[in-house]
Amino acid sequence: MTDTFRSPDIVPFLRYRDAKAAIEWLVQVLGFERVTVVKGDDDTIDYAVLRFGSGSIQLSSPRGGEVDRPAHTMGLGGLYLVVADADAHHERAKAAGGEIVGGLTDQLYGSREFSVRDPEGNTWSFGTYRPGAAD
Repeated sequence: MTDTFRSPDIVPFLRYRDAKAAIEWLVQVLGFERVTVVKGDDDTIDYAVLRFGSGSIQLSSPRGGEVDRPAHTMGLGGLYLVVADADAHHERAKAAGGEIVGGLTDQLYGSREFSVRDPEGNTWSFGTYRPGAAD
């Protein structure tokens, strides 16, 4: 990791029923780094930022209200993260007990990638494809 951190233009925000466990899983299995974790009065997570390379995600425990209504059901998202070495990242996730749902494969568009499901059902895909990069 570098000492500088430039905020990306798009930052996914996720809700987890057990945000504390999700943070631990994302750090241990997928290699995220904690940037900010703010706990609520009842030991929930009010707000967290986790970094992966030059990008980040935000997450929290459910809060109730409009954003947590059924149309925003937790555990149904999918994200793609760019890695330089998909094989090494696959081995890390597998060794840490991640549920591999899409095996390590070479794609027709030149990417090497795999997918893993987190404990609440989100699918995290990792690969070498970098949209918009020069071929």
